[in-house]
Amino acid sequence: MTNPSLILPQYHKYLNGAPVPFSRRTRRNSEFCLVALVFVSLTIICFGAVFYLPEFKASYGGTINNVYKHIQNAGPELLLPPHGNAKHDGVLEDPHAAWDKKALFAKIDEDYLDKRKVLERPDTGDAFKQNINVKNISFYPHAESIVEHNDIGQNNENIELRQRRDKVKEMMKHSWDSYVKYAWGKNELKPVSKHGHSGSVFGSANMGVTIVDSLDTLLIMGLNDEYKLGRDWVANNFTLENVKIDISVFETNIRFIGGFLSCYAMTGDTIFRDKAEYVAKKLLPAFKTPTGIPHSLVNLKSGNSKNFLWASGSSSILSEFGTLHLEFVYLSDITGNDIYRQKVETIREFVRGLDRPNGLYPNYLNPITGKWGQRHVSLGALGDSFYEYLLKAYIQSNGKDLIARDMFDDAMASVMDNLVQTSASGLTYLADMRFDRLEHKMDHLTCFAGGMFALAGESLGSDSSKHYSELGASLTETCHIAYDKTATKLGPEAFRFTDNNEAVAVRGNEKHNILRPETIESYFVLWRLTHDNKYREWGWEAAQAFEKYCKVSGGYSGIRDVYQIDTIKDDVQQSYFLAETLKYLYLLFSDDSLIPLDKWVFNSEAHPLPVRDQNSLYRMYQSEGVVL
Repeated sequence: MTNPSLILPQYHKYLNGAPVPFSRRTRRNSEFCLVALVFVSLTIICFGAVFYLPEFKASYGGTINNVYKHIQNAGPELLLPPHGNAKHDGVLEDPHAAWDKKALFAKIDEDYLDKRKVLERPDTGDAFKQNINVKNISFYPHAESIVEHNDIGQNNENIELRQRRDKVKEMMKHSWDSYVKYAWGKNELKPVSKHGHSGSVFGSANMGVTIVDSLDTLLIMGLNDEYKLGRDWVANNFTLENVKIDISVFETNIRFIGGFLSCYAMTGDTIFRDKAEYVAKKLLPAFKTPTGIPHSLVNLKSGNSKNFLWASGSSSILSEFGTLHLEFVYLSDITGNDIYRQKVETIREFVRGLDRPNGLYPNYLNPITGKWGQRHVSLGALGDSFYEYLLKAYIQSNGKDLIARDMFDDAMASVMDNLVQTSASGLTYLADMRFDRLEHKMDHLTCFAGGMFALAGESLGSDSSKHYSELGASLTETCHIAYDKTATKLGPEAFRFTDNNEAVAVRGNEKHNILRPETIESYFVLWRLTHDNKYREWGWEAAQAFEKYCKVSGGYSGIRDVYQIDTIKDDVQQSYFLAETLKYLYLLFSDDSLIPLDKWVFNSEAHPLPVRDQNSLYRMYQSEGVVL
């Protein structure tokens, strides 16, 4: 039995004379005081905390507004747009639902890019920055590319230089944006008509030539959003599977393979290496000839190849089969597949073993019989880049390709003996030769030779170096004079040297300008090697002329007659205008450390390729699959 004395006292409240047991609703006075004290303490703490917030102290009552502004700045991820009348397929759509769907797709795309498989990470160390002179070049889809220019200072000369470079960048953006707006995915743009151009060397096939040609220029200029757009198109849309036409082996090599290889070297993005090899494999059937000299054209569907009907005796063209070496050798080095190197070395060995009239290389060679075609020799159309690639193969190999150097020296000795001429007024030019007779004409294409000879004088270190350098400067000055003699200050397609005219186009079909880069290329090379400011001034004159006479609201167009101020536009924005002309202009007004000539060599479409053993971005393939 429980002891009553151990039971705690129970307190009762009497209601109507009857005792009521204690409950939660009954309190003693002391308990009420304790609860009140706790409540007051909590109230003081809460109000004190709010009062002493920094924003509250700064402006009473402003906290809510400031918080709202912060939420606004956070973007559409937090705030839905106001109600509207959005329609989808003609049906009124809830704007919130539309926004949610858009945000969802954006998130999916973001996650996909983040999880994209990267086989090899690019080099972002000091060696990379030294070789291309950038801070965090755009390794898609992440970091921004910020080009550093060490020549930007506070004096008037450097400010002016920066303004000129920025103007060229603005020209590039106008060209690119116009192409994106009016001709996206097409080969080139008709800037006056504002639609795609299907009359290019690639015909009507939509291969995105301008996109591929522009990518490394966009990288160099730091136009990262534009580069990412182009890179996405290459990754997701570029294909040759639906192309059923004959395409040029030469043009496909210098623009597509060269463009992809340049982007791979600069970024380490393996999509470009893989695309370059994909294209190269499509070209290999053209090499199936008795001599190994490839045909000019290959059909991507059937694999059949042939030469142009107009080429002498169904011959292949010197400047075309001779302008594969840089790309194919580099492709073998980064893929470990030696087939590409073998193809171009077979070409070289065959050509090297042929007898040459007057020590010169004719422009036509039959790939079946191995015999020279029509005796036409030129450093302009049909011949030009064959000689360029002999010199640049030697440079690309870091001086190890001695066969290329010997072939170049031998060829240039014959060129100087037979083709180099001096006009009555003392202008130096390179004539064409047809059946041992000189034609005193220079193509605009020949104007690349000024830079080539100057580069040879700097690179070869031979007894001919001084003569090479002087000849390069003289030829470049002649090309400048051809520009200066026109009303538009833009050079003609070809110019002649006669008793009455020097460095002037005579025939109507020679007076047009199609935005070609060769003269600007020589200005750039001569500036880099001499630092004579006249080359920058000449380049700026040309840039202003392009802006004044070629710019239209839909891009840049070639013109029909450089000697007429109010000339007709040809309505074509050539892809090489973005790949070459604007790139060389931009580099002309940039510091020498941006794409330095001792670490990079430009292919015939101005796509920079790294010099082996001098540039850590060469990314040589290793047997275990690791790329350096």
